[in-house]
Amino acid sequence: MPFDWKEYLVLARFLQSATASPFTAEAAARTAVSRAYYAAFGHAMQYACDYLGFVPRKRPEEKAQDHGRLRAHLTQRRRRGVAQGLDDLRQWRNECDYVADLGSVDFPKLMANALASADHVINALPPPAGSSP
Repeated sequence: MPFDWKEYLVLARFLQSATASPFTAEAAARTAVSRAYYAAFGHAMQYACDYLGFVPRKRPEEKAQDHGRLRAHLTQRRRRGVAQGLDDLRQWRNECDYVADLGSVDFPKLMANALASADHVINALPPPAGSSP
């Protein structure tokens, strides 16, 4: 059975609410933003493959291209808002995963924005009525 990408969003919400933990609030926020992106990306990728004719790259060294290719495909298929949500999430995830000093970032606000964007992407891509992939 395929992985349910929305589980990453459940995990992100858990991290958002974690109060007593062996890690810092910043680590929880950074991880929650990252998981929110992958929840939305994985869901959008599966949807686009199942219903919009998207064909992901097969070669491992080319798979990183699918992030931008998916956003372009969604835009072409009249889902610009979804593509923009994924783009926002990708930028936030890149900052959280790769930038050591994010200065005065408001992590609770960033986390809330990421969770809202992931919700938007997932909710905007429901399976068509009466369809099965």
